[in-house]
Amino acid sequence: MQSTSASRKLTSHITTLVEPVVTGHGYDLDEVIVHWPDSAAQPAAVAGVRREIKVVVDRDGANDLDEIATISRDISGLLDADPDVPADPYHLEVTSPGVDRPLTAPRHWRRARGRKVTVELSDADTPSITGRVGELTEDSVTLVVNARGRITSRAVALASIAKAVVQVDFSRPSVTELELCGLDEQEIEQRRQERA
Repeated sequence: MQSTSASRKLTSHITTLVEPVVTGHGYDLDEVIVHWPDSAAQPAAVAGVRREIKVVVDRDGANDLDEIATISRDISGLLDADPDVPADPYHLEVTSPGVDRPLTAPRHWRRARGRKVTVELSDADTPSITGRVGELTEDSVTLVVNARGRITSRAVALASIAKAVVQVDFSRPSVTELELCGLDEQEIEQRRQERA
């Protein structure tokens, strides 16, 4: 395998290269993952290991698959032309984050507004809370909790969150829940249609 130092250097270089392309298309660069085995130590064809570059992009609103394909083509051309990216064959994947991506940055919380999340807290008295993402401030997020029809809002300090993940949600949220999350009429209608 490529040394950790060399792998980090390649990842950093690729991140620097692709970020302007991604942001130029109105997306945020969430993550770059590089898997690049050393050809001399472990020939990819023999070991069955592929060289891979995974670029994770996201934006406010729905992701556009045609736009992501354009970003992929632009990144591919850029990487192929760069002398500091090894000329070995590789697989490039440009993708959006999966539903199971932890919410770690303010933009993740903003994009999840109205979505159901499970939040694990560092506080042992209340280990976890499941609710919909509401208002986000600099240091807290409001969770709208529906406990058997009793809807409440709870502010949770971001510093007290150990982990937060969007849940696959098959229920149809009530208008009241979505209003408490701060969604406007159009967003509420869209969310309710998703579950109709």
